[in-house]
Amino acid sequence: MPFGIGPGARATVCPMDSSEVFALVAAERRRAADMFEGLREEQWAAQSLCTEWTVRDIAAHLIGPFCISVPRFLAGAVLSGGFHTYSVKATRRLAQRPVSEIVAVLRANAERTFVPPGTGPVAPLTDLAVHTRDVARPLGLATTASPGAWRAVLDFLVSARASRGFVRRGRLEGLRWRATDLDWSSGAGREVAGPAEALALAMTGRAVALADLSGDGVPVLGGRPA
Repeated sequence: MPFGIGPGARATVCPMDSSEVFALVAAERRRAADMFEGLREEQWAAQSLCTEWTVRDIAAHLIGPFCISVPRFLAGAVLSGGFHTYSVKATRRLAQRPVSEIVAVLRANAERTFVPPGTGPVAPLTDLAVHTRDVARPLGLATTASPGAWRAVLDFLVSARASRGFVRRGRLEGLRWRATDLDWSSGAGREVAGPAEALALAMTGRAVALADLSGDGVPVLGGRPA
């Protein structure tokens, strides 16, 4: 079942064309590159919010689309037994590159218009925005996506397309999501309210973001598989 908009739900959606999305992606890649470039050696080895990946692994994951072609990725996924397994394996291989090279690749490809099959141009933006916080939050850094980027990310996460690798099926069902720092809401049911960033992190399974949310839907969300 598609999540997000249910009967009686209100959604403040601002459709963007591809060129607007790609401009946001370019800005967020540069923002992420700036963040990574300023990290100390010990910070690169720190644990990110992704339990399987360090900060260095996250940076390597973000350059994956520029280093691994779609046919190669699909073939690798088949041979490795699934997309997730191959993604982890490929990321750890890319993470062996010097950190200066990883940052340079991310910055040099800021304006690349990569679109994953079946998800649309907002998928890479979502990957960037969420993974930037996966790094910045545990390191105590304020780096975060722009309000316009978070709005586009939230619109994507409540869509059916987000079930392809971003949001577990059923996780958002029966909840009303409301951003307290943007004019944005979606869904119907018990409310989950908070900053756009926290909503996006919670939707994608980051339990740490639950502390930043309020509403009678928060306990419900906290009891669901991430």
